[in-house]
This record gives sequence, C-alpha cells and structure tokens, in this order.
Amino acid sequence: MKFYLVDHIQELEPPDRIVAIKNLTLAEEYLADHFPAYPVLPGVLMLEALVQTAAWLVRVATDFEKTLILLKEARNVRYGTFVRPGGRLVMEVTAQTIGPDESRFKAIGLCDEKTAVQARLTLEHTNVADEDPGGAEIDASLRPFWRRRFGLIGGPQALRTGPNGA
Repeated sequence: MKFYLVDHIQELEPPDRIVAIKNLTLAEEYLADHFPAYPVLPGVLMLEALVQTAAWLVRVATDFEKTLILLKEARNVRYGTFVRPGGRLVMEVTAQTIGPDESRFKAIGLCDEKTAVQARLTLEHTNVADEDPGGAEIDASLRPFWRRRFGLIGGPQALRTGPNGA
C-alpha cells in the first residue's frame, strides 16, 4: 500500500514555500485499525504528509532532477490537535536551504487553524543511479511519473496562481 498524502497543492513559490492539502476521509483503510472508535490521522502519517509536501518543493526547485527524496531527520516534532475524518490538514513548508543533495525545512500542519503537527525536516535527495549505475533506467521512468503526479495534484496551477504570480 502506498500512502500519497498530498491531495492538492494550493500555493507554490519555489524555492521558498509550498502549501498543500490532505483531506481525511473515512474511506482510508488505516483508520479502521487506528483507534477504531475514535478514528484520527496517525501522527506518523501527519509527519509523512509534511515530508511529502517538502519533497514537492524540492522536485520543483530542482526541475525534478532527483528521483528519490527521503527523510533524513525530523527534529522538534510536536503534535497538537487531531485530524478526524472530514478534516483537512493544511501543510505549510518553508525551505531554509535547498542544496543539490540535502535540504532543510520548517513545516507545520494545521487543522481548523490549530496546529496538528510541526517539525524541522532534513531531506536527502539522490537518484537510483547514484547508488547503482544500472538504475539509470529507473530514474528515467520516475521523472515523468513525478511530473504527471505533480499535474494531478494541481502543481502547475499553483505555480501560476501563487501569491507572487510565479
């Protein structure tokens, strides 16, 4: 099972900032096991949603150069309010640095304008071929995959309609 936790990119100001949305519905399978009588988005998935949001900023800022963007470190992670089915997690991620192989971010997730999760994230970015020279074909197939997915979640529109008119 894959967890795609960014449903929509609302604002995108590369390389500085991104705002994305995760809508939580009762149809999500993991809710059946996570507090069945009181279903909420698990904390680890809230954190993963922040990581995925930051990864979109890296992809766009680097023109989808790196195909693997992974969490290296999460610091100062704090949880606040719950995100229940019908709720919306609004994730705002601000880049501190985006380098060729590593990036640092300040991230917050809000539900009903209350903090649900916040963290400082370090992501590393690489290509499959960096670890295995035979992986160049995988990289070649992943780049268009990520570009298509970016289109599906409103990325190109967010670029055009962001506050700075990027």
